[in-house]
Amino acid sequence: MGYLHAGHLSLVEHAKRECGAAAVSIFVNPAQFGPGEDLTRYPRDLERDLCLLESAGVELVFTPEPAEIYPQGFATRVDVGPVASRLEGAARPGHFAAVATVVAKLFNIFQPTRAYFGQKDAQQTVVVRHMARDLNLPVEVVVAPTVREADGLAMSSRNVHLTPEQRAAAPALHRALLEAGARVAAGERNASRIRRTMEVMLSAQPRIATDYVSVADPETLEELGDVTGPALASLAARLGSTRLIDNLILEPGLNAGA
Repeated sequence: MGYLHAGHLSLVEHAKRECGAAAVSIFVNPAQFGPGEDLTRYPRDLERDLCLLESAGVELVFTPEPAEIYPQGFATRVDVGPVASRLEGAARPGHFAAVATVVAKLFNIFQPTRAYFGQKDAQQTVVVRHMARDLNLPVEVVVAPTVREADGLAMSSRNVHLTPEQRAAAPALHRALLEAGARVAAGERNASRIRRTMEVMLSAQPRIATDYVSVADPETLEELGDVTGPALASLAARLGSTRLIDNLILEPGLNAGA
């Protein structure tokens, strides 16, 4: 949605390396913002974004206006089912129907062979993969690793809204996920105890208000009772008026030092 950072540019690098050419869409999608969410304050700087993409060697940038994507009388939406109603979907009703709809439209406009998404928005990647599979869209959805600041905070356009005090507190999100990974690596399998570990770590930071913590199946996003294979640990929290998300794939025996 623009206001690009190193995480976005890493997707461009992946695309250029694997495909030879890359195209980018920049569109702050009004349909995916619910009442009271931050559509009007979402950071925007199109001139800066275009300069970054030109320097990165992007061949094409598509920057439509909302009326181009949603012409008068537009009424169609893509509902991806249960994976879109959990976690972020429960916290933000209708959000993923809007995401799936606009991504389906962009896939039809671009006709890409591959589309690159970041792991930071883990549920979004699950939703898009389900949508592409169910609608037989001829595009490979590639998920690239989350790009982080030196202190572990996942890069996000919304980070610009954090005050210095909130920014200092924000890496607690990643630390909570790392602790979950360490517990799994040490042999913990009870998902409730892993969730509780993350909740306790977040609650120790008074500037953080936790929305949810989750340990779920990485494909269905159903909450797990026990971690017997790969699991998605994810969380959402507010620092002041800024809402941040992050996640980590838990793999028994493999998360030490993640």
